[in-house]
Amino acid sequence: MSHTRLDQLSDGIFAIVMTILVFEIKVPIIFEPVNNHDLWLEVENLLPLFLSYLLSFSLLFTYWRAHHFFVSVYAKNVDSMLTNINALFFMLVSLIPFSARVLGDFPKNELSIVIFATHIILIGLSLYWMRRYVLYSEHIKNPEISKKEIRGSTIRTLVPVVFAIIAIAICFWNIPTSLTLLTLAVIFNLSSYSTQLFENMLKVFTPIEN
Repeated sequence: MSHTRLDQLSDGIFAIVMTILVFEIKVPIIFEPVNNHDLWLEVENLLPLFLSYLLSFSLLFTYWRAHHFFVSVYAKNVDSMLTNINALFFMLVSLIPFSARVLGDFPKNELSIVIFATHIILIGLSLYWMRRYVLYSEHIKNPEISKKEIRGSTIRTLVPVVFAIIAIAICFWNIPTSLTLLTLAVIFNLSSYSTQLFENMLKVFTPIEN
């Protein structure tokens, strides 16, 4: 399989899934005349779905961008194993509208947090598997990549996974904190300075060797 076909499949799947997300937000159906206050209450009820849409769309964007770098920039060729890993990754990505809808419909339920966070973990691990295969497989050619760049991509790939694991652990204690962690995981990958900030924090807590 050529890069072109894999890139086209990736762009097509992400475009469809991102579009499906907004279809989950339905305009309120009201069968009687209402005033502005009543209409606002109906729209307010959709707020969790809007927030779930925003979180999921941003998450998909970061996954699309990471996939582009790992497969289209790093990998100079494609083999059957890489396409199989991509198939698993695309399958998990396609399920985002389901987990996003569960989170939007039941934002105060611990199980919805567990479902959404587990989904993030599975996608993140499949992306990490893809990255490792591209960088270290003897069957895939890639350009010279600095250790700093490899370390940065590792951080960006695994931070959402770690945050999602923590979110699951604490959701039974405090759901808003869990949602905040999931949001911070997305913001982390959206920011171009997050990796450097993370490394600076590690230096603060890492003992200096004499």
